[in-house]
Amino acid sequence: MNYHSPASFAEASALAANATGITRFLAGGTDVLVQLRSDVVTPDTLIDIKKIDGVHDITRNADGSWTLGVAATGAEMTEHADLGRDWPGLVEAMDLIGSTQVQGRATLTGNLCNGSPAADSVPAMIAAGVTVTVTGPSGDREVAVEDVPTGPGKTSLAKGEVISAINIPARGENGGDAYLRFIPRTEMDIAVVGVAVNLRLDGDIITEARVSLGAVAPTVLLVEDCAKAIIGSALDDAALDALAAAASAACNPIDDKRGTIAFRTEVAGVLAKRAAKIAYARAKGEQA
Repeated sequence: MNYHSPASFAEASALAANATGITRFLAGGTDVLVQLRSDVVTPDTLIDIKKIDGVHDITRNADGSWTLGVAATGAEMTEHADLGRDWPGLVEAMDLIGSTQVQGRATLTGNLCNGSPAADSVPAMIAAGVTVTVTGPSGDREVAVEDVPTGPGKTSLAKGEVISAINIPARGENGGDAYLRFIPRTEMDIAVVGVAVNLRLDGDIITEARVSLGAVAPTVLLVEDCAKAIIGSALDDAALDALAAAASAACNPIDDKRGTIAFRTEVAGVLAKRAAKIAYARAKGEQA
Protein backbone atom coordinates (compact mmCIF):
# COMPACT_ATOMS: atom_id res chain seq x y z
CA MET A 1 0.00 0.00 0.00
CA ASN A 2 1.22 3.48 -0.89
CA TYR A 3 0.40 6.09 1.77
CA HIS A 4 0.40 9.79 0.85
CA SER A 5 -0.21 12.92 2.93
CA PRO A 6 -0.58 15.76 0.41
CA ALA A 7 -0.37 19.44 1.33
CA SER A 8 -3.14 20.57 -1.05
CA PHE A 9 -6.23 19.23 -2.78
CA ALA A 10 -4.56 19.78 -6.16
CA GLU A 11 -1.77 17.46 -5.03
CA ALA A 12 -4.30 14.96 -3.67
CA SER A 13 -6.14 15.01 -7.00
CA ALA A 14 -2.93 14.46 -8.95
CA LEU A 15 -1.96 11.53 -6.74
CA ALA A 16 -5.37 9.92 -7.23
CA ALA A 17 -5.37 10.56 -10.98
CA ASN A 18 -2.01 8.85 -11.39
CA ALA A 19 -2.64 5.98 -9.00
CA THR A 20 -3.31 2.45 -10.17
CA GLY A 21 -5.56 -0.11 -8.53
CA ILE A 22 -7.85 0.80 -5.63
CA THR A 23 -7.58 4.34 -4.22
CA ARG A 24 -9.15 5.61 -1.01
CA PHE A 25 -9.10 9.04 0.64
CA LEU A 26 -8.71 9.26 4.41
CA ALA A 27 -10.40 12.08 6.32
CA GLY A 28 -12.26 10.80 9.39
CA GLY A 29 -11.61 7.16 8.57
CA THR A 30 -14.73 5.74 10.22
CA ASP A 31 -15.54 3.82 7.03
CA VAL A 32 -12.22 3.16 5.33
CA LEU A 33 -10.38 2.01 8.46
CA VAL A 34 -13.16 -0.44 9.30
CA GLN A 35 -13.04 -1.74 5.72
CA LEU A 36 -9.27 -2.13 5.96
CA ARG A 37 -9.36 -4.02 9.25
CA SER A 38 -12.13 -6.35 8.06
CA ASP A 39 -10.39 -6.97 4.69
CA VAL A 40 -13.40 -5.65 2.79
CA VAL A 41 -11.13 -3.26 0.87
CA THR A 42 -7.35 -3.14 0.69
CA PRO A 43 -6.39 0.06 -1.12
CA ASP A 44 -3.30 0.19 -3.29
CA THR A 45 -3.16 3.93 -2.59
CA LEU A 46 -4.32 5.67 0.59
CA ILE A 47 -4.40 9.48 0.41
CA ASP A 48 -4.63 11.16 3.82
CA ILE A 49 -6.15 14.65 3.42
CA LYS A 50 -6.27 15.53 7.13
CA LYS A 51 -3.12 17.67 6.98
CA ILE A 52 -4.35 20.02 4.26
CA ASP A 53 -4.88 23.54 5.58
CA GLY A 54 -8.48 24.38 6.46
CA VAL A 55 -9.95 20.90 6.43
CA HIS A 56 -11.27 21.27 9.99
CA ASP A 57 -12.55 24.83 9.57
CA ILE A 58 -16.22 25.78 9.97
CA THR A 59 -16.57 29.24 8.46
CA ARG A 60 -19.55 31.57 8.24
CA ASN A 61 -19.13 33.70 5.12
CA ALA A 62 -20.06 37.37 4.68
CA ASP A 63 -23.31 36.47 2.87
CA GLY A 64 -24.44 34.17 5.69
CA SER A 65 -23.52 30.95 3.93
CA TRP A 66 -21.20 28.38 5.48
CA THR A 67 -18.08 26.61 4.26
CA LEU A 68 -17.09 23.42 6.06
CA GLY A 69 -13.75 21.74 5.72
CA VAL A 70 -13.97 18.14 4.57
CA ALA A 71 -12.52 16.80 7.84
CA ALA A 72 -14.77 18.82 10.15
CA THR A 73 -16.20 16.21 12.48
CA GLY A 74 -19.66 15.60 13.82
CA ALA A 75 -18.44 16.60 17.28
CA GLU A 76 -17.06 19.88 15.95
CA MET A 77 -20.36 20.60 14.20
CA THR A 78 -22.38 19.84 17.33
CA GLU A 79 -20.20 22.16 19.41
CA HIS A 80 -20.56 25.05 16.93
CA ALA A 81 -23.48 27.03 18.38
CA ASP A 82 -23.98 29.37 15.40
CA LEU A 83 -24.11 26.55 12.87
CA GLY A 84 -26.58 24.72 15.08
CA ARG A 85 -28.82 27.78 15.27
CA ASP A 86 -28.84 28.20 11.49
CA TRP A 87 -29.13 24.54 10.49
CA PRO A 88 -30.28 22.48 13.50
CA GLY A 89 -31.65 19.66 11.35
CA LEU A 90 -28.36 19.20 9.53
CA VAL A 91 -26.36 19.23 12.76
CA GLU A 92 -28.78 16.83 14.45
CA ALA A 93 -28.59 14.43 11.50
CA MET A 94 -24.81 14.34 11.73
CA ASP A 95 -25.05 13.93 15.51
CA LEU A 96 -27.02 10.69 15.04
CA ILE A 97 -24.10 8.91 13.39
CA GLY A 98 -22.42 6.40 15.65
CA SER A 99 -21.12 6.72 19.17
CA THR A 100 -19.39 9.57 20.97
CA GLN A 101 -16.06 8.16 19.82
CA VAL A 102 -17.23 7.98 16.21
CA GLN A 103 -18.50 11.56 16.42
CA GLY A 104 -14.94 12.66 17.08
CA ARG A 105 -13.90 11.31 13.67
CA ALA A 106 -16.94 11.06 11.38
CA THR A 107 -17.41 13.69 8.67
CA LEU A 108 -20.17 14.84 6.34
CA THR A 109 -17.85 14.16 3.40
CA GLY A 110 -17.19 10.58 4.37
CA ASN A 111 -20.86 9.91 5.05
CA LEU A 112 -21.67 11.22 1.58
CA CYS A 113 -18.88 9.46 -0.31
CA ASN A 114 -19.57 6.12 1.37
CA GLY A 115 -22.64 6.02 -0.87
CA SER A 116 -25.02 4.44 1.62
CA PRO A 117 -28.73 4.99 0.84
CA ALA A 118 -29.28 5.00 4.63
CA ALA A 119 -26.72 7.72 5.42
CA ASP A 120 -28.20 10.06 8.02
CA SER A 121 -26.50 13.31 7.04
CA VAL A 122 -27.18 13.05 3.31
CA PRO A 123 -30.98 13.67 3.38
CA ALA A 124 -30.38 16.65 5.67
CA MET A 125 -27.73 18.03 3.31
CA ILE A 126 -29.96 17.56 0.28
CA ALA A 127 -32.93 19.23 1.99
CA ALA A 128 -30.69 22.14 2.97
CA GLY A 129 -29.51 22.58 -0.63
CA VAL A 130 -25.89 21.84 0.22
CA THR A 131 -23.31 21.63 -2.56
CA VAL A 132 -19.75 20.32 -2.54
CA THR A 133 -16.67 21.65 -4.24
CA VAL A 134 -14.95 18.88 -6.20
CA THR A 135 -11.29 19.24 -7.11
CA GLY A 136 -10.06 17.19 -10.06
CA PRO A 137 -7.50 17.11 -12.85
CA SER A 138 -9.48 19.79 -14.72
CA GLY A 139 -9.84 22.11 -11.72
CA ASP A 140 -12.77 22.76 -9.38
CA ARG A 141 -16.48 22.25 -9.95
CA GLU A 142 -19.52 22.64 -7.71
CA VAL A 143 -21.92 19.71 -7.42
CA ALA A 144 -25.27 19.44 -5.66
CA VAL A 145 -25.18 16.77 -2.95
CA GLU A 146 -28.09 14.92 -4.54
CA ASP A 147 -25.98 14.42 -7.67
CA VAL A 148 -23.07 12.72 -5.85
CA PRO A 149 -24.46 9.26 -4.90
CA THR A 150 -25.36 7.07 -7.89
CA GLY A 151 -26.09 3.79 -6.11
CA PRO A 152 -25.16 1.79 -3.02
CA GLY A 153 -21.44 2.38 -2.47
CA LYS A 154 -21.10 4.40 -5.68
CA THR A 155 -20.67 8.11 -6.48
CA SER A 156 -20.47 10.31 -9.56
CA LEU A 157 -16.90 11.39 -8.77
CA ALA A 158 -14.46 10.57 -11.56
CA LYS A 159 -10.93 9.21 -11.19
CA GLY A 160 -8.72 11.84 -9.63
CA GLU A 161 -11.60 13.83 -8.15
CA VAL A 162 -11.88 14.60 -4.43
CA ILE A 163 -14.37 16.69 -2.46
CA SER A 164 -12.49 19.73 -1.17
CA ALA A 165 -15.23 21.76 0.59
CA ILE A 166 -18.84 21.61 1.72
CA ASN A 167 -20.98 24.64 0.92
CA ILE A 168 -24.12 25.29 3.01
CA PRO A 169 -26.48 28.07 1.86
CA ALA A 170 -27.33 31.07 4.01
CA ARG A 171 -30.21 30.24 6.32
CA GLY A 172 -32.04 33.53 5.68
CA GLU A 173 -35.16 34.67 7.46
CA ASN A 174 -38.13 32.56 8.51
CA GLY A 175 -36.56 29.22 7.64
CA GLY A 176 -36.31 25.93 9.48
CA ASP A 177 -35.10 22.39 8.90
CA ALA A 178 -35.43 19.03 10.62
CA TYR A 179 -34.31 15.43 10.22
CA LEU A 180 -35.93 12.35 11.71
CA ARG A 181 -35.17 8.66 11.31
CA PHE A 182 -36.60 5.35 12.44
CA ILE A 183 -34.23 2.74 13.85
CA PRO A 184 -34.96 -0.56 15.63
CA ARG A 185 -32.69 0.29 18.55
CA THR A 186 -32.43 3.47 20.61
CA GLU A 187 -29.01 4.51 19.29
CA MET A 188 -26.04 3.60 17.09
CA ASP A 189 -28.13 1.88 14.43
CA ILE A 190 -28.67 2.32 10.71
CA ALA A 191 -31.78 4.17 9.56
CA VAL A 192 -34.67 2.05 8.32
CA VAL A 193 -36.19 5.30 7.04
CA GLY A 194 -34.85 8.86 7.23
CA VAL A 195 -36.66 12.08 6.30
CA ALA A 196 -35.35 15.64 6.11
CA VAL A 197 -37.48 18.74 5.57
CA ASN A 198 -36.29 22.30 4.96
CA LEU A 199 -38.78 25.13 4.44
CA ARG A 200 -39.28 28.89 4.49
CA LEU A 201 -42.32 30.92 5.52
CA ASP A 202 -44.00 34.17 4.59
CA GLY A 203 -46.18 34.71 7.62
CA ASP A 204 -47.84 31.36 8.14
CA ILE A 205 -47.55 30.24 4.51
CA ILE A 206 -44.78 27.97 3.24
CA THR A 207 -43.11 29.61 0.23
CA GLU A 208 -40.14 27.27 -0.25
CA ALA A 209 -39.56 23.63 0.65
CA ARG A 210 -37.19 20.76 0.01
CA VAL A 211 -37.89 17.22 1.24
CA SER A 212 -35.43 14.33 1.09
CA LEU A 213 -35.88 10.65 1.93
CA GLY A 214 -33.22 8.15 2.95
CA ALA A 215 -33.12 4.33 3.13
CA VAL A 216 -36.14 3.93 0.85
CA ALA A 217 -34.43 3.67 -2.55
CA PRO A 218 -30.99 2.85 -4.03
CA THR A 219 -29.96 6.48 -3.42
CA VAL A 220 -31.15 9.23 -1.11
CA LEU A 221 -34.05 11.02 -2.82
CA LEU A 222 -34.99 14.66 -3.33
CA VAL A 223 -38.78 14.49 -3.71
CA GLU A 224 -40.28 17.46 -5.51
CA ASP A 225 -43.84 16.16 -5.08
CA CYS A 226 -43.39 16.38 -1.31
CA ALA A 227 -42.35 20.02 -1.60
CA LYS A 228 -45.29 20.78 -3.88
CA ALA A 229 -47.67 19.21 -1.34
CA ILE A 230 -46.85 21.80 1.32
CA ILE A 231 -45.81 24.94 -0.59
CA GLY A 232 -48.62 27.48 -0.45
CA SER A 233 -50.09 25.96 2.71
CA ALA A 234 -49.95 26.78 6.39
CA LEU A 235 -49.13 23.09 6.99
CA ASP A 236 -52.72 22.21 7.77
CA ASP A 237 -53.96 18.64 7.97
CA ALA A 238 -54.72 18.45 4.25
CA ALA A 239 -51.19 19.55 3.36
CA LEU A 240 -49.68 17.10 5.84
CA ASP A 241 -51.74 14.24 4.41
CA ALA A 242 -50.66 15.20 0.89
CA LEU A 243 -47.05 15.33 2.05
CA ALA A 244 -47.29 11.86 3.60
CA ALA A 245 -48.88 10.43 0.47
CA ALA A 246 -46.18 11.94 -1.74
CA ALA A 247 -43.43 10.60 0.51
CA SER A 248 -44.86 7.10 0.50
CA ALA A 249 -45.38 7.20 -3.27
CA ALA A 250 -41.72 8.11 -3.83
CA CYS A 251 -40.45 5.06 -1.95
CA ASN A 252 -38.78 2.21 -3.78
CA PRO A 253 -37.37 0.23 -0.85
CA ILE A 254 -36.29 -3.36 -0.31
CA ASP A 255 -37.33 -6.02 2.17
CA ASP A 256 -34.57 -6.85 4.62
CA LYS A 257 -34.13 -7.91 8.23
CA ARG A 258 -34.57 -4.32 9.44
CA GLY A 259 -37.84 -3.53 7.68
CA THR A 260 -40.29 -4.60 5.00
CA ILE A 261 -41.24 -2.64 1.90
CA ALA A 262 -44.70 -1.96 3.35
CA PHE A 263 -43.28 -0.81 6.68
CA ARG A 264 -40.73 1.53 5.13
CA THR A 265 -43.33 3.01 2.81
CA GLU A 266 -45.72 3.71 5.67
CA VAL A 267 -43.06 5.10 7.99
CA ALA A 268 -41.75 7.48 5.33
CA GLY A 269 -45.10 9.24 5.29
CA VAL A 270 -45.33 9.35 9.07
CA LEU A 271 -41.83 10.78 9.51
CA ALA A 272 -42.36 13.32 6.73
CA LYS A 273 -45.31 14.79 8.62
CA ARG A 274 -43.41 14.89 11.90
CA ALA A 275 -40.27 16.43 10.39
CA ALA A 276 -42.33 19.05 8.55
CA LYS A 277 -44.01 20.09 11.79
CA ILE A 278 -40.65 20.53 13.51
CA ALA A 279 -39.19 22.51 10.58
CA TYR A 280 -42.32 24.70 10.48
CA ALA A 281 -42.10 25.41 14.21
CA ARG A 282 -38.42 26.31 13.87
CA ALA A 283 -39.19 28.63 10.97
CA LYS A 284 -41.64 30.44 13.21
CA GLY A 285 -39.12 30.63 16.03
CA GLU A 286 -41.23 28.39 18.24
CA GLN A 287 -38.73 25.57 18.61
CA ALA A 288 -34.94 25.55 18.96
